[in-house]
Amino acid sequence: MNYWKKYTHQERLNRIQMALEENVNFSKDISLGFPASKLDGKVFYDDAPFLKEAPTLQTFVANPNHIGCHTLGDSESVFSGTQQLEREVLEALAIDVFKSKPNAFDGYISPGGTEANIQALWMYRNYFQHECNANLNEIAIISSEDTHYSIPKGANLLQLDWLKIPVDFNTREIDKKALQTILERAHLNGKKHFIVVSNMGTTMFGSVDNPNDYITVLNELKLSFKLHVDGAYGGFVYPFSNPDSIINFANPDISSITIDAHKMLQAPYGTGIFICRKDLIHHVLTREAEYVEGMDVTLCGSRSGANAIAVWMILSTYGPHGWFEKVSTLQGRTDFLCRELDKIGVNYFREPFMNIVTIHAEYISKEIANRFKLVPQSHLNDNKWYKIVVMNHVEPEHLITFIVELKASVYA
Repeated sequence: MNYWKKYTHQERLNRIQMALEENVNFSKDISLGFPASKLDGKVFYDDAPFLKEAPTLQTFVANPNHIGCHTLGDSESVFSGTQQLEREVLEALAIDVFKSKPNAFDGYISPGGTEANIQALWMYRNYFQHECNANLNEIAIISSEDTHYSIPKGANLLQLDWLKIPVDFNTREIDKKALQTILERAHLNGKKHFIVVSNMGTTMFGSVDNPNDYITVLNELKLSFKLHVDGAYGGFVYPFSNPDSIINFANPDISSITIDAHKMLQAPYGTGIFICRKDLIHHVLTREAEYVEGMDVTLCGSRSGANAIAVWMILSTYGPHGWFEKVSTLQGRTDFLCRELDKIGVNYFREPFMNIVTIHAEYISKEIANRFKLVPQSHLNDNKWYKIVVMNHVEPEHLITFIVELKASVYA
């Protein structure tokens, strides 16, 4: 790991204070042109003593706007200090975790994985329109039925057809025969270009698609495509628990990746990450944003620099080795849960390198589901699954209590 560094508390504090000094200071500097300021001082006290030792909160109060994309050309120079720390986050993740070459990627800290996924769909739709003269009805999105709801949401916004690939009920693997049939039928119906969304940790199951399943069939059929990896949940788990992972930029057919920092990384909600290869993101440049230095290629426009600093703080506190250790601990707890479920004969799905266990609903009573706040696959229809996510707050004693009560319920 060449870009992901671990720093002491004092080093982190110094780096962020230096970054804030490079930004405009709305309390001291004369700044007449920006529709922005620090947080309201009557509500958010900027002279509280504890802020001196709380660099993320200092940034929250200073309120830097990270509008735009700081890996591509110019950005708003008055926030250059904290923008540099956002670039460091992107370098650590794109290069050290997801195997990009240096200076071969673009990206930004988005307000969540939903936006990051829609950013990818938007970018590829425009790519096919600009580079292939494609009409809307010639472009389709393709993904598994377990894909996150941000994909049908994006399809609706962008007026694109979404083709769902069925998965095996027990293994959650995509049905490759159905994939081929659906692609062949779509091509006969005029679809020429495909935006593929491959999952690295689905929301309900933690299941991981093999992107090569899509790539092989699309290449055999000689169809045009761009492939996006939705690692919103799995991005901070799977690459660390599976050292042999092939889901990264070393695969030339993978063009972009979404990660959420507000899930496993425990950053504040509204913190996603979008990373793509160079020479793609300009397809969503909004030229009308002429008053923004460097203009804008993001869906959200203005966004909080404090979220980027929160991610930088977490990564630099743990360092890569500390993060490996944290993921390993959660994997161990998940392994324990699965062994105990096996002992009492409860059927479940678990991707081996993930920390989500999804149990067949027939084993879970309403009392158990409510007591342990299990999440159903569906709140509306005939529910078939309940999931457990072994997050950092899920202690071994919580799992033991659950197993004891589940065992009594099952045997009763």
